[in-house]
Amino acid sequence: MASSLLYSPTVPLQNPSKALTVPTFSLPRFTSSLSTRSSKLHSLLYSRSTGGLLPNPRSASSKHLSLAPADSKNYEFSDTGGEVELRLDIRSLNIESSGNVFVDADDTSLLIRAKSAGILKTLIDVNRLFERIKSSETIWYIDEEQLVVNLKKIDPDLKWPDIMESWESLTSGISQLLKGTSIYIIGNSTEINEAVAKEIATGIGYMPLSTSELLEQYAQQSIESWVASEGADSVVEAEGVVLENLSSQVRAVVATLGGKHGAASRFDRWRHLHSGFSVWVSKSQALDEASAKEEARKHVQEGSVAYTNADVIVKIGGWDKDHTRDVAQGCLSALKQLTLSDKKLSGKKSLYIRLGCRGDWPDIKPPGWDPSGGVDPPMGS
Repeated sequence: MASSLLYSPTVPLQNPSKALTVPTFSLPRFTSSLSTRSSKLHSLLYSRSTGGLLPNPRSASSKHLSLAPADSKNYEFSDTGGEVELRLDIRSLNIESSGNVFVDADDTSLLIRAKSAGILKTLIDVNRLFERIKSSETIWYIDEEQLVVNLKKIDPDLKWPDIMESWESLTSGISQLLKGTSIYIIGNSTEINEAVAKEIATGIGYMPLSTSELLEQYAQQSIESWVASEGADSVVEAEGVVLENLSSQVRAVVATLGGKHGAASRFDRWRHLHSGFSVWVSKSQALDEASAKEEARKHVQEGSVAYTNADVIVKIGGWDKDHTRDVAQGCLSALKQLTLSDKKLSGKKSLYIRLGCRGDWPDIKPPGWDPSGGVDPPMGS
C-alpha cells in the first residue's frame, strides 16, 4: 500500500522570498527478507521516563537473528488477542506420538523440535519473539497433520504481525505504537542519518525527509560551502528553523545534519527535536554488546554530548551502506521497546507539540508557562 504526502514549510533564512518545498512522495511498502549478514550492531534503549537503560531490544549480528524454517510457508500464524497461535505442518515427518515432539519456550524465545525416523529435527527456532510471552502458560497439541502451539501474550493489546521479530513484522507492527509520531535520526554522520531514515520511512510508510537536502535546496549551495562561507553557527541556526517547521509534521522520518554544524549537536537546539522520537545512531569502538551498553550508559550519565538527549541510542561497530536495513531494524526494535515501556509516550509527544514545543520536555509545564522566564502560570489561570 502506498501513501502520498505533501509538506511545504517556509524557512525565512537569507532570502525571505524563497520558500522551501518538499515534493510529493509515493512510498511503496517494503517486504523483502531480513538480511542475516553480521553488522556488529548493538541497540541500546535509554528511557527518560524511567531514568535508566531498559533491556537490550536487539542485536543485529547474525547469531542473534530470528530465523524461520527454510520453508517459511510451512506454518500458519494468528493473533487472537490475548494469545497467539502457531500451526506447523508435520505431515512429512511421520511423528508416531506426542512424546516425539519437544516445545521449549521462555519469555522471549521458542524452540520446537521433533524426532522423526530416529533423527531430532528443528522445526522452528525463534530466539526473539515479536514480544514477551507467559512461557509457563504455553500449550501445544497435535491436531491431525498440524502441530498447534498457543502462547499467552504478556501484553494482550499489542497486535503481533508474526511470531518473530523481524524487519517485516516490525515495519508492519510499529505503527500501532508510534501513532503517527515522527522520528528523528541524529548522529555525527549525515550520510548514516539519511540512509537509515530513508530505510525506515520506506519500510513503515512514512515520509522520508532530510534537513540537509532541504537546506541545500533553499540555499542553492552545499552544506560544506555554506559552512566554509558563513560558519557552522549559521547552518545550525538554519537547521533549527527547518526543525521548527517540521515539528508539527506527522508520519515523517527526518534525517538531521551530522557534525558540529548540526542542530542536534547543540544542547540549546533540542526544543523541536523533542516533538518526535529521536534515535541517536552512534559509532562505537566497543567489541561486544556489554561494552557498547556501558559506553552508552557513560554517555548518558556524563551528559557531555547533546546527542544523549535522544530517546533511543543505537550503537554500531562500523558503517557499511549494505547493512542499512540491519541498523534500521535495530532502531525500530528499540523504538518498539520504548513505546511499550510507556504507552502514554506518543500522547505526551502530541501534547508537547500542541503546547508549542516550549522546551520543557519531558516535564511538560501547564498551559501559560513562560519558557523565557521559566515561570509557571498563577494558580487558577
